[in-house]
Amino acid sequence: MEPTKEKTTIVFFSGDLDKAIAAFIIANGAAAYDHEVTIFFTFWGLNAMRKDEVVKVKKGMLEKAFGWMMPRGAKKLGLSKMHFMGMGPKLINHVIKKHNALSLSQLIELAKEQGIKLVACTMTMDLLGLQQDELIDGLEYAGVAAYLGDATEAKVNLFI
Repeated sequence: MEPTKEKTTIVFFSGDLDKAIAAFIIANGAAAYDHEVTIFFTFWGLNAMRKDEVVKVKKGMLEKAFGWMMPRGAKKLGLSKMHFMGMGPKLINHVIKKHNALSLSQLIELAKEQGIKLVACTMTMDLLGLQQDELIDGLEYAGVAAYLGDATEAKVNLFI
């Protein structure tokens, strides 16, 4: 009989680049240690999962406004501290390249390769007017009950 894997869950609530990088480093590290990992993206955290390009979908005026105001994709997230009117993310990305570390986009791809379950919160998508076509490929779509099902079985549960 094969032993069951340890489980790790992360609720990713933040729209900040530095927090997204940290969440994906932890998730990829846990997967490398053979944990079954789930990241549940809700509210501003969903912005990291948006496609970089504009996707034409039918929306009402309020949903269009949300889409216009929120950052589009991993490359557009700001920093939680030292944002410096957009220079902070450029500096962080420069340091990442200098040290041959993985960018957020590369960490997301690695997570997919490792089989990390990436789940977009459907209630938040409805509230913010986001549609599946606007989000990157490889996501699952579920509500909080699905996340709680995973979290109940996990030894590690993080809220970032």
